[in-house]
Amino acid sequence: MILMSACLAGRNCKYNGGNNEISCLKKLCDEGKAVLVCPEVAGGLPVPRLSCEIRGNRVYNTAGEDVTEYFVTGAEKSLKTARENGCTLAVLKANSPSCGVGQIYDGTFSHTKIRGDGIFAALCRKEGIECVTELEYLERMEKKNESL
Repeated sequence: MILMSACLAGRNCKYNGGNNEISCLKKLCDEGKAVLVCPEVAGGLPVPRLSCEIRGNRVYNTAGEDVTEYFVTGAEKSLKTARENGCTLAVLKANSPSCGVGQIYDGTFSHTKIRGDGIFAALCRKEGIECVTELEYLERMEKKNESL
């Protein structure tokens, strides 16, 4: 079973109330091949909410409030969902402070990216769940189709 950021399947859970729907990823969910999570919502943050970024080992919103505990709580709840569903692969939203894989924003809200993982992605990796961004997953699928 694949674990997936809910916004990628069209769920309106992004900080601005929107989503990042990618039709072929939504289809995986519709076919029962993916389990959806939004760690930020699972942690108790509302939709919409202020944009958040990781600075050091803490998460802050644009008002300067430390919202780390929401992210940690949501990551733990989402990991529980992954375990319950036997997920070994997570397709996560690139650059997100929860779901970013390998690259996140630097905490200055200047659109500057740095190396690093979001809170949930880091927890998944620690638990042995392979994490990829939606773009990496789509590239894999393209290569797989080309080799058929």
